[in-house]
Formats: sequence, structure tokens, C-alpha cells
Amino acid sequence: MAQQESRVKKSLLNARVNLIFYFLTLALSFFSRKIFLDTLGADFVGLTGTLQNLLGFLNLAELGIGSAIGYVLYKPLFDHDETKINEIISVFGYIYRWIGMIILGAGLIMACFLPLIFPHTKFEMGIIFFAYFSFLVSSLLGYFINYKQTLLGADQKNYVVTAYFQSANIIKTIVQMASAYYTGSYYMWVTIEIVFGIVYSFILNWKINQTYPWLKTEVGLGKQLLKKYPEVAKYTKQLFVHKISGFVQNQTAPFLIYTFVSLKIVAYYGNYTIIIDKLSILLSNFLDSTNAGVGNLIAEGSQEKIKNVFWELISLRFLAAGTLIFSVYHLLPSFISLWIGKEYLLSETVLILILINLFIGTTRGTVDQFLFGYGLFYDIWAPITESVIYLTVAIIGGHFWGLEGVLFGATTSRFLIVGIWKPYFLFTKGFKISVWQYWKNWLFHLMIITATAIIIIKILSYAQMDFTYTSWHSWLLHGTILSIAYISITLISLLLLTKGTRNFISRIIKI
Repeated sequence: MAQQESRVKKSLLNARVNLIFYFLTLALSFFSRKIFLDTLGADFVGLTGTLQNLLGFLNLAELGIGSAIGYVLYKPLFDHDETKINEIISVFGYIYRWIGMIILGAGLIMACFLPLIFPHTKFEMGIIFFAYFSFLVSSLLGYFINYKQTLLGADQKNYVVTAYFQSANIIKTIVQMASAYYTGSYYMWVTIEIVFGIVYSFILNWKINQTYPWLKTEVGLGKQLLKKYPEVAKYTKQLFVHKISGFVQNQTAPFLIYTFVSLKIVAYYGNYTIIIDKLSILLSNFLDSTNAGVGNLIAEGSQEKIKNVFWELISLRFLAAGTLIFSVYHLLPSFISLWIGKEYLLSETVLILILINLFIGTTRGTVDQFLFGYGLFYDIWAPITESVIYLTVAIIGGHFWGLEGVLFGATTSRFLIVGIWKPYFLFTKGFKISVWQYWKNWLFHLMIITATAIIIIKILSYAQMDFTYTSWHSWLLHGTILSIAYISITLISLLLLTKGTRNFISRIIKI
């Protein structure tokens, strides 16, 4: 029981820290962007963003390795096997050192093409190269110095990383704002960026050494130890395929919309995705805080506890997804109208497809958490098939129906692979029970959140509430009432009708 309470406490602490820093950085990002645009100019902001995106492609080499190490650490952490933990982190350091060298080499080659990438710019090449290599060094710090932070994540202490990283980021941004306002120097802005990256690395490693005084890694022995842990290489390859598939799908969507519709619609769709992405990150900061807890629970091995926690998290996901979908459907169009104008609104069909994809993406989280906890990554055909289905349907649909057709590609691929295959894979290979238990409960939860939406819509129609708001005040007031009404009725319904919700609330009250 103590172990179980510790998992819940750590999950709640992770969620709380994530949410606090989410709102702090969200507010600061809007304010700082305004300052940087006014003082340094849109061209410089665009330059730094482009350089960071270029380096982001180099980081593809990492996909899957950090996740694989996190999974391999669950069991030794549960057993308090310090020797094995030291060996696994040494392997991780060895692999990351090689990835860092590859990224350094690729980065140096890419640097030779910067004059071709920026042929017509008002900036001298000096500042472009200085910014580029500063961002490259910041990226490499994670591979050569900060690799030990994976241990904090696997040990449900990711709040330490979040607190230190986001605190450093907030202070860095404030200093950059002051520098930009008083000096307007490009070089000073970039210098602050790299200095804070280095300082953060040393502080984080000091905290890791303080938290785990017994942690003594020997990166030089990594190659030898890698043979002792062949599962690291195996899981890395499997997770790489899973993650590269998601990357490909996300990167091709704007290109397909541009190809079959227009560049203008790419921008219009981008307005929607900016808001949806922010909301998704907000939910992830709360719901994904249980990831390491699930892994540690499965390492403990109690099947009854594992299944009980699964249904608790399913209920929580449906409560969050239902509230999100209902609120966004009613409030997003009016938000867009107030924010940038009615001319930027897209069709209701587009909105519905976006929300279906958002619903699948939100509710899939629990299945993904348990697949990860069981180490079930070997279905590498699934992400490949998902990408093929997506591209095939999106290309055909885009040709005939434009934006709606492209979005339907994502809906189809996610429904077939994420919605149908993934639960089947978890229940047959992980839980080793019939998947019909999942579908029965899944449909029951869906009926509850749908019934709540119908009830509130009926009440609103009787009240003749108008959703065409003319001011932010009325939008915020009605949006708050709408969201609270939905979440209250849904929570009461779930408490009365589902055991998972009752168990989850009982657990929270005890803590």
C-alpha cells in the first residue's frame, strides 16, 4: 500500500508542477514574443525559429532511445538494484555520446550550407553562424552531459527536471527580454541562450548527484555493458519505428493541405491547430504524469492492481476527453472570430474531424501507457501501416474533398490502428484477457459522456443561449459555465455508474 500511495503522490506532484509551469510559460511566451518582435524584429525571430527547426531534424537520431532506457529502468528501480541502474545509465551515456558525435558531424556539414539556405537576408553571416552553433551546442549538452535525467523520469521524479528546466527557461527569457529592450543586440540575445543552457546543465547534474549519491556511471564501459543488456538495442529499434511514423504524419499534413488546397488554408488550419495543440499539451501535462507510475506498477506484478488502475485511468481520460471535445466544439469558432475574425473560420465538417482526431488522441493515452509499461513495442508493422493508410486516404481524399479529405486520412488511420489494433494488442499480449472487456467498458464510457452532452445541449436550447459572442467577457463567462456544467454532470454520472471513477476518487481522497 505504501508503494501504491508513493506512486500516486509522485504522479500528483508531477502533474501539479507541470501545470504550474505550463501556465507560467504560456503567459510569458505571448508577452516575450511581443517584446522580441518589437525590439529585435520579425526577421530575427523567424531566423532563430528556422535555425532551431533545422537542428530539430538532426535530433531524429535520438527517437526511441530515451524511452527504451526509461522502460528498462522500471524493474531495477522497483527492486532498488543500484548496480544494475548504474550499468544501464552507463549504457545510455555511451549510446548518447555516439549520437552526440553523429549530430555534431551532421551539424558541421549542415553549417557549410547556411549561406545557401539564407541567400537573401539582411543579417550578416556572422550572427547566423553564431546563433546556429550556439543552438547546436545547447542541443549537444543533452547528449554529453544531461543524459542522466532519464533516471529521474523513470523514477517518477520528472518534476525535478521540469522545475529546474522551466525555472531556468523563465529566468533566461526575462533576461533576454531585458537585453532586447535595452540593447537590441542580436549577439547578446544568443549569448544569453547558450550561457543559460550551460548553467542549467551543471545545476541539473548537481541535483541528480544529490538525489542519487550512489549513481556512478562509467560511460567508457558502455560498449561492453551493451552486450549485457541486448533489450536496450531491441527496444530502441522498435520505438524508433513507432516514433518516426508519428513524426512523418505530423510533418506531411501541412504539405498535403498546401498541395490539394492552398497555402492560405494551411494558415487557416494552423490557427486551429495552435489552439488544439496548446490544449493537448495542457492535458498531457496532467494525464501523462502517471506514465512512470504505470511502469513501476507493472514491474510490481500484481495483475489485480494493474487492471484496477487501468480502468481508473480510462475513466479519467474519458472525463477529460469529453469535457475537452464538448467545450472546444461550442467555444472554438467564437474564439477564432474574436481573436482574428470570422473570415478565418473553417467549415463545421473540418471542426468535427479535428475533434474526432483529438478524441482518439486523448483517449488512447491509457492504452499507450500500459503497452509501454509491458514493453509491447514489437508490432512495428502497426505504425508503418498507420502511415500508409494515412497517406493513401489523405492523398485520395485531398484530391476529391480538399482539407476535409486530408483530415479524414488521419481519422481513418487512427481509428483502425490506434482505436482497434492497439487495445487488442494490449489485452491479448499484456493483460492476457478478452478485448471484449475493453470494448464493453469503452462504449459504456462513451455513452455517458455523449448523454451528458445531449442533456446540456437540451438545457441550452431551452435557455436559448447564444454562442455568437461579441466580447471576450461574455465568451469567458459562458465558456466557464458551459465547461463546469459539463464536467460536473459527467463526473457525477461516472461516479454513479463506473467503478473505475469511484476507485480513483477514493484513492485521491485517501492521499
